Amino acid sequence: MAQTSTAVISPVQKEEVPRLNFPSEEVLADAEASENRRKMLEQAVVLGNTYKGKTKIVFEDSEGIKQIETHIWGITDKRVILKQGIVIPIHRIHEVKL
Repeated sequence: MAQTSTAVISPVQKEEVPRLNFPSEEVLADAEASENRRKMLEQAVVLGNTYKGKTKIVFEDSEGIKQIETHIWGITDKRVILKQGIVIPIHRIHEVKL
């Protein structure tokens, strides 16, 4: 996660996400970080569905690191599901901020 502290993070709206290009490479370096990301995403689903709370997601597309603040409605093995069926690949997420 050190990459996000030095890189410029561009804010995006959820409506922009479908136009982004997501490479297939994993952005996290180790299994522990990936497991922690999964736990945070599961907590974010509860926050979004139960309390209607928004979550900040720091992710990386082919052009750089971006951040979105939105409700997370669900997760699958490979994707985070936002409103209107918009998805972000989990392997491209650096950080989840509740």
